[in-house]
Amino acid sequence: MFLSHQYDSFWIFLLVCISIPPLAFSITKFAAPTREGPEKLASYESGIEPKGDTWIRFQIRHYMFALVFTVFDVETVFLYPWATSFGELGLFAFVEVIIFIFILVVGLVYAWRKGASEWSQLPNI
Repeated sequence: MFLSHQYDSFWIFLLVCISIPPLAFSITKFAAPTREGPEKLASYESGIEPKGDTWIRFQIRHYMFALVFTVFDVETVFLYPWATSFGELGLFAFVEVIIFIFILVVGLVYAWRKGASEWSQLPNI
């Protein structure tokens, strides 16, 4: 039977984990003061008064550069376990990693051709 006494601690732990976020948000909603005003709605830029409109358009290249960095940063995380157990895995794992690196190189070439890695084309904001 699934609901036997050996799972009681699991269900209590699950109940506590599910109840903590709503409880934390409700406590801050009731305890925190709410003062609305123009200072509260103004954008904050390191103590400097903002110049111009706060809703400006950013180039997609900023996000593309961050995305390419994240992809290749995660790639190294996936290669570490493979490198530590290379001797035990054999030829099949070696071929899989070669395919994985090939797919990443294709993605890098695509991003390079699109100009996602060139800072010189990014406008100064």
